[in-house]
Amino acid sequence: MNVADSELVASILSTNNFKISQDIDNSDIIIFNTCSVRQHAEDRVLGRINNEMSRKQSKKDLKIGVIGCMAQRLGNKLNEYNRNIDFVVGTDQYRNLPEIITNLFENPGFESETIVNNKEIYEDLYPIHSGKFNAFVTIMRGCNNFCSYCIVPYVRGRERSKAIDDILKEIKTIGEKGFKDITLLGQNVNSYNYEGVNFAELLRKVNKIDTIRRIRFITSHPKDLSDEVIKVMSNSEKVCEHLHLALQSGDDEVLKKMNRGYTAEHFYKIVQKLRKAIPEIAITTDVIAGFPGETEEQFQRTYDLMKKIKFDYAFTFKFSPREGTKASKFKDQIPEEIRLERLQKLIKLQEKITLKKYKDQIGKTKEIYVEKVSKKSEDELSGKSRDFKITVFKGDKSLIGDFVNVKITDATGWTLKGKILN
Repeated sequence: MNVADSELVASILSTNNFKISQDIDNSDIIIFNTCSVRQHAEDRVLGRINNEMSRKQSKKDLKIGVIGCMAQRLGNKLNEYNRNIDFVVGTDQYRNLPEIITNLFENPGFESETIVNNKEIYEDLYPIHSGKFNAFVTIMRGCNNFCSYCIVPYVRGRERSKAIDDILKEIKTIGEKGFKDITLLGQNVNSYNYEGVNFAELLRKVNKIDTIRRIRFITSHPKDLSDEVIKVMSNSEKVCEHLHLALQSGDDEVLKKMNRGYTAEHFYKIVQKLRKAIPEIAITTDVIAGFPGETEEQFQRTYDLMKKIKFDYAFTFKFSPREGTKASKFKDQIPEEIRLERLQKLIKLQEKITLKKYKDQIGKTKEIYVEKVSKKSEDELSGKSRDFKITVFKGDKSLIGDFVNVKITDATGWTLKGKILN
């Protein structure tokens, strides 16, 4: 979502006579697009902003701004943290950035615009995509779920879906520009609904666009992943065999405190349906360790369910209390050392599972979208399989941007290695 919003902001500014700088040393404006999901993310932003303060000494007119979720959450407080921040703009006010920045050069001071607009969907604005082959397409904004640990509904506002014709037009144009792999974005794509068109029907329509070849989407909420969506995934040749589905916990009581709206058994049944309908599907997830009140027995249920499901990959986090959420006020907070200990157990478990999953790919032939030269060798290329696994193989640079068949010969915990087939 942050990458997509950065591309949106780049488009808004570029169409208003601003120019994207290729060198931070020559920039007149530095904008930090921020995340508030975890405290660690905010701490990193503040540290990075402080690192750029020396530039203000040598360039008096340099403007530094903060946008995104952190800007929405903290607003004017950011200027209290650092007086050298010139402007703060929230997630629904990006259209005002050109005017705000222009005014600052004419009347130096501090500007803050964080008014929530639950109708803003940024229609008729098309991002400047930072990649060459993969493009993000925002189909909806906001969230209505209010998970007790999550700050998103408070900084992104209520759910609103983009007009379907606008989405289809954007995707067709993206394909005409040479992008073959698109990712549909939303805080909960399963909730997409525009004038009676639901997410399953949107997928059907996107699948018919002939200028693209691969379709992905994030993020899906387990309570809203319908049988209809699973069927469309199975029947649509362009929808990739990969789904990110956040588990968060394997204990029903913890899930209830999280306000997730499903049980561990319900989640497991969804996984079974997905694997039956799409045998080659890769399922990735998010899991939180040390949620307030989580007992050793409850943690063990999460551990056991991860062991049972065998996700291809899991993003595991220790619970991070976010000011303004219900969970931050729960009295039964878990000590930091226990949260870290549980987190490490989940990481070690998933590393073993992921390595086994990747090793199981050896001998298979996979279609790879060639994206770039490998970081480790000029003689090797790197790309992604349909099930979202990075694959490295020897090949000529002229293949970048093409689809090739690669036979997998080896695997590490995070990368497949193979040999290109004629």
